[in-house]
Amino acid sequence: MINNNEFALVTGATSGIGYELAKQFAKNGYDLVMVARNHDELKTKADEFKSFGVNVITIAKNLFIEEDAYSLYSELKLNGISPAILVNDAGQGVYGKFQDTDLHREVDIVNLNIVSVLILTKMFLKDRLPKGSGKILNLASIASKAPGPWHSVYHGTKAFILSWSEAIREELKDTGITVTALLPGPTDTDFFNKADMNESKILKDKDNLASPEEVAIDGFNALMNGDDKVVSGLKNKLTVAMSNIATDSMAAHRMGEMQKPVNEK
Repeated sequence: MINNNEFALVTGATSGIGYELAKQFAKNGYDLVMVARNHDELKTKADEFKSFGVNVITIAKNLFIEEDAYSLYSELKLNGISPAILVNDAGQGVYGKFQDTDLHREVDIVNLNIVSVLILTKMFLKDRLPKGSGKILNLASIASKAPGPWHSVYHGTKAFILSWSEAIREELKDTGITVTALLPGPTDTDFFNKADMNESKILKDKDNLASPEEVAIDGFNALMNGDDKVVSGLKNKLTVAMSNIATDSMAAHRMGEMQKPVNEK
């Protein structure tokens, strides 16, 4: 166990990779600030994590809304809490051809996947730079490494997160604050259901989906080591290696073939 009395702030903390990351922090003696939209789910998961002997604070926020991201940090300040770790996990996608998908939903996804992450990270840095320590884990995805037909806005948001994470990591290199990007591949969570993606070929063989616990362990270890990024899973490492040597148009075609609906020729 890594001993602390330090808080880790985890968004999207009640399900999927975010839940498993929160569990890793609790197991390692970190107090938790858990953020998600649903009060009841937060309470249930908080009770579970308290069994590890840590303090758990729950804050219900809707990070699709800019003001909620700002008010989250205001509430922490009012309570005298300065998280030593920020985990930007909350994120969603929307499936379909861009010409057919709902624009309002896509703007919401950009707000959740990018804008809220920028706000929380900026607030975290303002708080932690004077202290000279801190760690940030940003959920990118192997989607950040290739254009994603049928899932174009999600792939675009994750490409932003990876590029921006690498940039601010360089800016922060002498400050005592590290930035790590976690790049999972398709993982066995509710993500695909929320994205209306259940007809995608990528889900044809559910056995190919990674375990969220394994992804979280990879992310936790990379964060603790201060690594710049980690691609979780051997198969995903190979996918990223192929994306790196392919042209963008080749990578887009390959990804489109993988992600199109099962009934699409």
